[in-house]
Amino acid sequence: MLEKPSWLRKGLPIGAVTQRMEEDFMKRGLHTICQEACCPNMGECFSKGVATFLIMGSVCTRNCRFCAVASGRPETLDPTEPERLAGKVNELALRFVVITSVTRDDLSDGGASHFVRVIEAVRRKCPGVGIEVLVPDFKGSRPALSTVIHALPEVLNHNVETVPRLYPSVRPQADYSQSVELLKRAKDINKSTITKSGLMVGLGETTGEVMHVMDDLRDVDCDILTIGQYLQPSADHYPVIEYVNPDKFEFYRDEAQRKGFKGVASSPFVRSSYRAGELFEQVSSLY
Repeated sequence: MLEKPSWLRKGLPIGAVTQRMEEDFMKRGLHTICQEACCPNMGECFSKGVATFLIMGSVCTRNCRFCAVASGRPETLDPTEPERLAGKVNELALRFVVITSVTRDDLSDGGASHFVRVIEAVRRKCPGVGIEVLVPDFKGSRPALSTVIHALPEVLNHNVETVPRLYPSVRPQADYSQSVELLKRAKDINKSTITKSGLMVGLGETTGEVMHVMDDLRDVDCDILTIGQYLQPSADHYPVIEYVNPDKFEFYRDEAQRKGFKGVASSPFVRSSYRAGELFEQVSSLY
């Protein structure tokens, strides 16, 4: 196993605010991807009263080799979740909220209608709050994607995660072309939707392959790109092949901006939802 470099050493997410938020989420039966995916930014975000909500349970029907979220047979959907989540958003007085989910291949629409119920509940209880949804691929279903787009989230995020060559070993149950097509369809359905995608590096990809993914995303008019270092959640997950130097992240950021992305976040600790509200404001001001 590679030794973690100095630039990837970060304090543990501890403290009174973090502990209180974690306990409160548990009491309310709510999940965050911050906790489930062991995000290194959890302490920073929780201390600001910010979280990315994970809906439809904490068990995924897929088993991607990079992901810390549990895989197995999910529970039935909880019809009270949308109102409970909206209540928490209101309590935290958030101006911008990110809503993601486990992949639910067991549901006929992949959970698209549940996304809509959550969006609508947040709109009712928290007028003016910006909403980003980070959606699964819905197995390529255009009707499922349309259901979510028609609920008018400010940002539609779907991560390609890695380069096409690595999909069989990193995301064996997903399809790169299908993910890119989802982002294209989002714009086809509603051209004013801001689209976003994310990449992990350090999985064995080449610089050229990252450039190619950027081109593919710009070809479908993707607005925002996030790039961060892959960190292996456990010894059973896909190994880290390389700890990418911060200078390379700056190079990727500059190249992404040159290629036309309106918003870019690229550094070792960047995750898909990191500073999502700031990126949204940056990009929305250009429309």
